[in-house]
Amino acid sequence: MVATSQPLAAQAGLEVLQQGGNAIDAAVATAAALTVVEPTSNGLGSDAFALIWAEGKLHGLNASGPAPQGLTPDWIRDHGYEAMPAFGWGAVTIPGAPAAWQAMSRRFGRVGLAGSLGPAIRLAETGYPLSPTLAHFWKRAYERYREVLKGPEYQEWFRVFAPGGNVPEAGDLFYAPDHAATLHRLAETEGEAYYRGEIAEHIVQFSLATGGVMSLEDLASYQPEWVEPLSVPYRGYDVWELPPNGQGFIALMALKMLDGLPYGSEEEQIHQQIEALKLGFADAFQYFADPRFMPWPPETLLQGDYIRRRAQLIGEHAEVRSAGQPVPGGTVYLCTADTQGNMVSFIQSNYAGFGSGLVVPGTGIALQNRGKLFSLDRGHPNSLEPGKRPFHTIIPGFLTQAGKPVGPFGVMGGFMQPQGHVQVIANVLDRAMNPQAALDAPRFYWESGNRVRVEAHMPEQVIKELRRRGHEVEIETGLGLFGRGQIIWRRENGVLMGGTDPRADGEVAAW
Repeated sequence: MVATSQPLAAQAGLEVLQQGGNAIDAAVATAAALTVVEPTSNGLGSDAFALIWAEGKLHGLNASGPAPQGLTPDWIRDHGYEAMPAFGWGAVTIPGAPAAWQAMSRRFGRVGLAGSLGPAIRLAETGYPLSPTLAHFWKRAYERYREVLKGPEYQEWFRVFAPGGNVPEAGDLFYAPDHAATLHRLAETEGEAYYRGEIAEHIVQFSLATGGVMSLEDLASYQPEWVEPLSVPYRGYDVWELPPNGQGFIALMALKMLDGLPYGSEEEQIHQQIEALKLGFADAFQYFADPRFMPWPPETLLQGDYIRRRAQLIGEHAEVRSAGQPVPGGTVYLCTADTQGNMVSFIQSNYAGFGSGLVVPGTGIALQNRGKLFSLDRGHPNSLEPGKRPFHTIIPGFLTQAGKPVGPFGVMGGFMQPQGHVQVIANVLDRAMNPQAALDAPRFYWESGNRVRVEAHMPEQVIKELRRRGHEVEIETGLGLFGRGQIIWRRENGVLMGGTDPRADGEVAAW
């Protein structure tokens, strides 16, 4: 089974399964296809994270990239910025997604990287029709980029994604020949060309020609990191996330607080979820960073005494939250499963839409803008430093019970992601919803302070009760704020249950 936000990408993963690949091969195939058919959210210049159930255990992969050695706070300020920029070379860290595909394929795959990239190459070469949600975000990005991307370094973005000033619409065919050529080289070199070959040379030549600081050494020295996932118990299950620099820990903190609170009405549960997430975000914004630079190990924030003290702050009314003291004492998501028991929870992203606005000429590589999330406060754990990974929003999730895999889940969408994880897990484990119903259910999005946005189909009694408790609730009708998720659960009899978010154009494909 393959579940993701674009039907053609789901079919790409399914094709690789049908040709003898496993869930890991299918995840790589789907991820590569998504760079072609959903460039509004990810691309060949993305970062990625994965949770992989294989060989009887859960493995974590952090394929986020560090800042180049030449990217410093002084460089940022010398270029006229008082905060980290959203566009241009100051926002670009080393892309990690191609290295993630390589690492996953080498360690767990059966068909090799070339075997997984075939469907994506075909989609890029023969073209594909834009789906409605994709067309919406493409047009929105063009309107913004037209206003803010003024330098010659951005010309390639407009040439590739809006040729002649024309933005493709739903049903239009889009072709990506440069993208296909890059995928061909990745297939031929098993990914090496991106970091230690001609693709790396193209990236660095573009950087040097347009005022960037990325070097061949930055790319050649990059390696994704295999990490140990972390979990908390919730309602008799274990919920797994990756440790920082991602924000999955916010979901773990919130769920651990909620697991110790009295089980009340739907309105009370949603209030408690909002308050628990606010406490988690407060700690995250204060402490989360590349774990080498955090003041305490991430696990400290889950310690029993500390998390109980945080949970005790949750009362009857909404509160503005601040960080505690724990011592002492524009993303795509996919999931896959196969008949051998392997399962993958995978997420990759350019961060804000198409990313930095920089597209490497002749390659189709749209570079992410993850550096935007660094701080310029030298005393902050997430302050910009060369070779350091920034705070990351993208997070894959996984559920187990009694040491056995139940399955992968995820909700993409900036700071919505841990909020979506908590709400989806609560829908499944507190309300006994099946995967599709858990994704269909109305969501809230905590914004800041006591401001909360809810979807228009949120029950009226819930909205009324949240307002009574002091939440400043706004009803949101726009597309995209509440994320897009996928789920695959494996039942005890081996049957797979999948769900894909109605907020996207996705598909659950099974064979």
